[in-house]
Amino acid sequence: MQCRVVYSGTAAAVAARRIRTILGSALGRGDRAWKRHEVKFINTSAGDTVTIGEISYQLKTPRNPELVPVNHMSESMPQTVAQHLRWIMQKDLLGQDVFLIGPPGPLRRSIAMRYLELTRREVEYVALSRDTTETDLKQRREIRAGTAFYIDQCAVRAATQGRVLVLEGLEKAERNVLPVLNNLLENREMQLEDGRFLMSAQRYDKLLQEHTKEELDTWKIVRVSEDFRVIALGLPVPRYTGNPLDPPLRSRFQARDIFYLPFKDQLQVLYDVGPNVPSERVSQLLSLATTLCSQESSNLGLPDFPVDNLPAAVKVLDCFPMLSSQQLIQRLYPYESMLGKEGRTAVEDALNRFELSDSGKDRFPPGVIKVEELSSDEIRQAAVTLQIADKEVTFEVPAGTRALRPHLGSLNFIRTPSHDRLLAEMMQSHMVKDMCLIGAKGCGKSVIAKEFAEMLGYHIEPIMLYQDMTARDLLQQRFTLPNGDTAWRPSPLVTAAQEGKLVLLDGIHRVNLGTLAVLSRLIHDRELALYDGTRLLRLDRYQSLKEELLLSEEELQKRSIFPIHPSFRIVALAEPPLVGSSSQQWLGPELLTMFLFHPVNLLGMAEEAEVIRGMTPNVPKEAVDQLLYLTHRLRQTNDPTAQSLASSLSTRQLLRICRRLSQYPEESISHSINKACLSRFLPSLARSALHKNLVSCSIEDNSEELSQQQEKDVTCEIKDGTLRIGKVSVPVYNPDEKMKVPDVLFYENAQHMMVMEDMLKDFLLGEHLLLVGNQGVGKNKIVDRFLHLMNRPREYLQLHRDTTVQTLTLQPSVRDGIILYEDSPLVKAVKMGHILVIDEADKAPTNVTCILKTLVESGEMILADGRRIVSDPSVAEGRPGVIVMHPGFRMLVLANRPGFPFLGNDFFGALGDIFSCHVVDNPKPQSELAMLKQYGPDVPEPVLQKLVAAFGELRAMADQGTITYPYSTREVVNIVRHLQKFPDEGLANVVRNVFDFDSYNKEMREILIASLHKHGIPIGAKPTSVHLAKEFPLPECRLAGYWTTNQTGNARRKMLYPTESHQIDIKGPVFLRVQGYPLERHEARALSFTEEQNHWQIPMNDINIVCDVTTASDTIYVATCNPVSLYFMKERGDTIHCMDLYDVFPRTISGVWQPFITAAALGGPLESQVVLHEEQSNTVLHLDLTTGAVRRLMLSQEGEEPARKSSWWNSKESQGAFKMCKEFSHKNWLLFYKEDGNQLDVLDALEGTAHTISLPINLKSVFLVAEDRWLLVESKTNKKFLLTKPMHMGAEDSGICQLHTITEDAVSTGFGMTSGVDLSAPQLVSSDQLPPENLSAALGQKIVSPNRVLSDVNTFATLVIGFPDLMSPNEVYSWKRKSDLGGTSSSDAFFSGGRRTGTAKRANCVSLLGANQVVRALPASEVPLSDIYPKDITPPQTAAYLEVTDLNSKKVKYIPVPRSMTLSPYTTWLSKVSDTDVLLATLGSASLVTVDMGGYVRLWETGLDSLQRSLLEWRNMIGAEDGRPVQITVQKDSGLDVSSPKHGKMDSSNAPHVGGNMWAGGTGGRDTAGLGGKGGPYRLDAGHKVYQVSQAEKDAVPEEVKRAAREMAEKAFKDRLKEIQMSEFDAATYERFSGAVRRQVQSLRIILDSLQAKGKERQWLKNQALGELDDAKIIDGLTGEKTIYKRRGELEPELGTPQQKPKRLRLLVDVSGSMYRFNGVDGRLERSMEAVCMVMEALESYEHKFKYDIVGHSGDGFSIELVRCDKIPKNNKQRLKVLKTMHAHSQFCMSGDYTLEGTEHSVKEIAREQADEHFVIVLSDANLERYGISPDRFAQALTCNPQVNAFAIFIGSLGDQAERLQRTLPAGRSFVAMDTKQIPQILQQIFTSTMLSNA
Repeated sequence: MQCRVVYSGTAAAVAARRIRTILGSALGRGDRAWKRHEVKFINTSAGDTVTIGEISYQLKTPRNPELVPVNHMSESMPQTVAQHLRWIMQKDLLGQDVFLIGPPGPLRRSIAMRYLELTRREVEYVALSRDTTETDLKQRREIRAGTAFYIDQCAVRAATQGRVLVLEGLEKAERNVLPVLNNLLENREMQLEDGRFLMSAQRYDKLLQEHTKEELDTWKIVRVSEDFRVIALGLPVPRYTGNPLDPPLRSRFQARDIFYLPFKDQLQVLYDVGPNVPSERVSQLLSLATTLCSQESSNLGLPDFPVDNLPAAVKVLDCFPMLSSQQLIQRLYPYESMLGKEGRTAVEDALNRFELSDSGKDRFPPGVIKVEELSSDEIRQAAVTLQIADKEVTFEVPAGTRALRPHLGSLNFIRTPSHDRLLAEMMQSHMVKDMCLIGAKGCGKSVIAKEFAEMLGYHIEPIMLYQDMTARDLLQQRFTLPNGDTAWRPSPLVTAAQEGKLVLLDGIHRVNLGTLAVLSRLIHDRELALYDGTRLLRLDRYQSLKEELLLSEEELQKRSIFPIHPSFRIVALAEPPLVGSSSQQWLGPELLTMFLFHPVNLLGMAEEAEVIRGMTPNVPKEAVDQLLYLTHRLRQTNDPTAQSLASSLSTRQLLRICRRLSQYPEESISHSINKACLSRFLPSLARSALHKNLVSCSIEDNSEELSQQQEKDVTCEIKDGTLRIGKVSVPVYNPDEKMKVPDVLFYENAQHMMVMEDMLKDFLLGEHLLLVGNQGVGKNKIVDRFLHLMNRPREYLQLHRDTTVQTLTLQPSVRDGIILYEDSPLVKAVKMGHILVIDEADKAPTNVTCILKTLVESGEMILADGRRIVSDPSVAEGRPGVIVMHPGFRMLVLANRPGFPFLGNDFFGALGDIFSCHVVDNPKPQSELAMLKQYGPDVPEPVLQKLVAAFGELRAMADQGTITYPYSTREVVNIVRHLQKFPDEGLANVVRNVFDFDSYNKEMREILIASLHKHGIPIGAKPTSVHLAKEFPLPECRLAGYWTTNQTGNARRKMLYPTESHQIDIKGPVFLRVQGYPLERHEARALSFTEEQNHWQIPMNDINIVCDVTTASDTIYVATCNPVSLYFMKERGDTIHCMDLYDVFPRTISGVWQPFITAAALGGPLESQVVLHEEQSNTVLHLDLTTGAVRRLMLSQEGEEPARKSSWWNSKESQGAFKMCKEFSHKNWLLFYKEDGNQLDVLDALEGTAHTISLPINLKSVFLVAEDRWLLVESKTNKKFLLTKPMHMGAEDSGICQLHTITEDAVSTGFGMTSGVDLSAPQLVSSDQLPPENLSAALGQKIVSPNRVLSDVNTFATLVIGFPDLMSPNEVYSWKRKSDLGGTSSSDAFFSGGRRTGTAKRANCVSLLGANQVVRALPASEVPLSDIYPKDITPPQTAAYLEVTDLNSKKVKYIPVPRSMTLSPYTTWLSKVSDTDVLLATLGSASLVTVDMGGYVRLWETGLDSLQRSLLEWRNMIGAEDGRPVQITVQKDSGLDVSSPKHGKMDSSNAPHVGGNMWAGGTGGRDTAGLGGKGGPYRLDAGHKVYQVSQAEKDAVPEEVKRAAREMAEKAFKDRLKEIQMSEFDAATYERFSGAVRRQVQSLRIILDSLQAKGKERQWLKNQALGELDDAKIIDGLTGEKTIYKRRGELEPELGTPQQKPKRLRLLVDVSGSMYRFNGVDGRLERSMEAVCMVMEALESYEHKFKYDIVGHSGDGFSIELVRCDKIPKNNKQRLKVLKTMHAHSQFCMSGDYTLEGTEHSVKEIAREQADEHFVIVLSDANLERYGISPDRFAQALTCNPQVNAFAIFIGSLGDQAERLQRTLPAGRSFVAMDTKQIPQILQQIFTSTMLSNA
């Protein structure tokens, strides 16, 4: 007998003792006998026996020796392994099946294989995955020669042939798969699909004694071999992820825990591997590994350390003893990438404990020096030399099958130090194991992997992994042979393994772990068993098998055994795991054992600059510097918002931007950055963060450039075969397939052309384009138009939820039993060079669309039928099944923007950086208007403007999140097309086509109606609601007298006065800021038609006083005097500009000096320049509103003496004010005079000269009745003079003016008496004449004559005919008032005490010559209110009434002007400005503008003609729904001919008759007299009218029904109050807060609901017996399988995946005393209470998603509990209690401020809790500076814990302090609510942009 000792224990006793004490108790192995076991082979005559310890096993000769594992036994076997083998042998002898359970890693499999090798057993190995089905285990059908045969699979083969079935990964299989083995395991019986029955050996042998074998065969009974055993390998679930064992299955196995090897055994293994490594280092490494695998570390949530990879690491150390241990551990266990902060700290502590952390010495390998080929016959290897710390180390690594590159550098790879180091580290890992590169997208993983492959001469096989990839996709797929037989095609991975390629597994973070597990045997052992029975073996095992069995290559391959090429390697690429996320934490213990990990960090700034300059040599340098500065700034912050921005500026994206800049250097960088980040669709927080960073990196376009860009009209033309869009041109393509070129109705507009120009630039650079935008903005139109212009054929793919990777590439179909694949549009486009348009890309799952990445990046893609697309034609030569990508192929992808309300998949987030992105937005108003005009050429333009404005506002609201649906151009176009076709339908009706979707959502409806009304779309108005002012007849027009201009007479009468001229002195300019504010214009004719057109508020403060309004063409200027400032705005513009002149006129203390300003707008070449005149100091300022320049004009030559100055300062009673006459300011000249003075100053603004005229009279007022004729009124006497002057002041011939007196004569009464003339001073004299038709209408006789309109206190209007041109006596006609204006009325008496200077300075009287009207503003006391309003109605509160005297219709009417919202407290000052609270000016020839003292501007239309026109338009907008019944008429030919007309019979009963031809008076018949038929002699109405109830009556709900509904609601409300014991008063109080935020609550809840719905979206369940046919299973269907369907269902979360935790929110509100104190000023406490109410209401019933609490801070402390997260208020009463607590607390608390402490405390406290994400929102009115807190300190408190997102909302405090604070705080983290109304909005913004971004 011959005996060979295989193993005898030799480890050091010390180590054994040490490990027993450390691990014995911990692992519960203290009680197990530590015996030594020897394994012996004994040869006897009876056969070979193997003995382990005292247990022997008799070997049998295997029937298929090639199935016996080889080369799994190692030289020395650790004692523990021997014990495990002995146990397995015991179970084997008992005939029991075993289950080896233990942590992930190859140890369990290797023990099973050793046992099988030892006992010479044949093995059937199956790696189970989630895709394994019953057929993979029992029998599979294959078609052979047209017939389906059953082929036995592993379990059946093992049972019948007596093999051992090794099942690996039981926890991966789906629950219902493995029970098919239950009976086979228990009783060794199984019923097969082909009718055979497997029966256990004992029963079969018993039957064989009674029956013959032939009988049993006919009964289809098959014997199960007594040698059949099952060895199952699995992980313990729940500790690891997977499905737990089914109890019946579990009970059939015997379990053995196979933990990692004990310390001493493992140590021995490592010593053997690395003989040159100091033993101290090895034991330190192993100690760390053991610590990280202990129970304690798994309680911390740390994944197990991959102990099985230690030998590989020690091998590297053996070669590089100088390598730092920490570096090495990072490769085995990349804790910095995969663990959170706590985990990293724990690992670092362990490293320090075992002295493994770096001591700061840089031991990195700096780089590869050379790579040389080693000449060896068998295995290709390369010698790589690295330089490390001045030493050169050469070592051997496997090399690829290509010749190596002669030198290191390559053309398209820019070497940088960090990449060199990475490549050197990869070389080291490559020596021992496969590796995985982890890095963010776009950081260069693929490029580095390719460079690595190039260096070593590898062919690359890129394999793009996607989420629903199955194990079959990875290994082998079925296909049909041309004769219809089914066969298996190896996947690219398998062929690569046989050919020795380098496989790039791109995206292992996407694929399911259960699928990836099938590769673990390939990765660990280099062995693989495929579905068709093929086995791939490691080369040495293959060789030993060959030698042992003496078989040739061919014979082995016949038995389908193939070698794996020794050079084969896998490099996996992955994005970093998201720490703490349940779905994206892909890096678990199982994957850790498969690879060595290398992080690919983002490049440093200098390196990135080097790469960019290397790749795009002629890009402007400063552009690169700015780009990089911004990118690195974003990457380095720890603010998650900024980091997410940085991710869209990856190196790949920067290179794209620079390629474009090098081609088009004039482009702006900020445009490129905004495009790359898609800033238009970022949440508002992220957008403001980006903007802030752009500004701080000084990359901000100034607005002028932007506006020029928008104005530059981009045109396109095709000329001589070249297409030009804007400045970019391209030759027009000449396609083969003309019919595929799209042709679409497209109306060009500037904005879309700009997008196309942008697209063309990128298209010419060879980019694939991605267009992102809301729905209906014209993405498809733009793309189709773009391709039409370029003449490019297109292929079109529409994606949807059910798109799979297969449908993207090929469409399988069955013809005559053979599967044929139809090319999808994608493949066609690639072949033919067409443009592939992919629409709705965001609807398909991102795991599907990500396969486009390899196509775009490397130009390669593998199709389902085994063909592959390649971009390099040289690769394709001589290879079958290769499609070469046509150079003209491009992809244009269209997607909706990410996020709510589209809730598609974030295509941009996943693949945005491989495309060039373009934002398509709704066109700008001008572009949109131009486009709509083309769609609706006959629709009135005002209607289009209203639509554009209203939709513009709705879109802005959608962007802010006030409404959820983004209204688009498509909707407006549809409205316009409807109006074009049916012009009689009212706009108000047609817009309902769009808005009826929202008619059931009350809040939404209110917002929409308010918005539409604001823009004058009268939705909901009735045609009858016309509320024009009541008209009264004017008194008779009387001839009042004559004016005679005295021409002749003595010299005294004809006075000549010289003028002096001089240049004016100009001081300045000073430049002041012109600030812009948005103009919120509201149309006044939304619900009813009145004279008022629209109105808006000027942004001025409460104490300011409006003192003048003037207009020039369509610009309105408003001057205020406290402080002095000028506001100006366009009538239809959207901005109010303001110029604050406070610095020029400082406000004086106690209001001693009350400046009074008059403004005059200049015209012609001086447009947008204004002259301001201050009346008391006679200061004249010239303002240039475009540049902000202010100049002072000195009129009088002598300087002002100080004495004079003091006089106007103190005693201004004695002083008359200076006045400015501005009738001809549009001609650029003005006249100044002083009340009671005798001198006129004329200023010529264009020439810069002044002319002075001295007169002999003291002036009261001056009216410029024509340019060369001025009416002067003498003070005291009211005598009138006419001053004529030469037309051109500067003319040399005459500098003389002539003064004529005017005598006023009364009308002779007929008795030779003349009524005495009462000389009154006119308030208004028009500077031009009435047109002849108006004059004739006014006087009631046809007349053509010069004339002027006058008005004074005692007439409505006066006409002077012939004045001022005719010298003959001029007739004066007037319409007298009953009583003079301004008699001592009540209001006057009220003010008279306060009045200093008597009359008000503004007459408020204007003439509208075009409309033939005189309009003045009157106080209510001057208006006949009793006539206007019925007795029982109280007149409304008004600022004034506009008295409109219409000389055409001889009517007067009084239009009320609503009272102003606010009024300055300076009442005396106000009363000096005007008698009423409004000022008045004309706008154009037929409309007016009023401004009330609160700064509210209103535009009025008073002219009769224009009112009639507007009313018609308004009625058209409402439409003709006037209650007329709608008749339905069907016209059909009855086929009966008209016989002959007759009257027909008369029906005595007069019953109605319809149709036929008998009765007279019927309807719709023929021949007889009646209505609506044909052929009757005449119409006869027999009175059968349909009594039509008016539409309004029908629509009206009866009053009692309404009342019943109201009562029902009230009762329910009261019952609910009773139920929660809340009084009605409390309910009303609560409603006050709740109602204020109802809108925000509503929109937040909508978003939360839809997110929840998205989270619950159903998934495809595969392998179903019913449902839809699964394309991937068509062949299985051919063979007759049942489970070939898929259906939608709820996907159960995988067991062991971490539970989704709720998000944790804390609202920290300010309840300090100052909140109560200032609540009266700006309502800050109430707003905070509203905000709290909003949070409580919005998150109600979402407690599972959001755990929140509310804490207050005040002088009493920083943690005042208001709402506990476990006691959330459930109803209104409890919520009101919280609000009352806040109110009471802030009323009675101590003063002081704890904002800072409160923030820090909350952040700390909340971070301790387990949650998905943490948020703290601080509401404060913190006056930080007052408490000496620096903003930096507060910023630090906000950002002190990166896990907690903290936000601060400041309630606007004094001055600009809050804004200064916001500038210093991190972007997107702080908000200033200057208006407390914004607090709820801001809160909503924070919610939507952060919490919900990844909810």
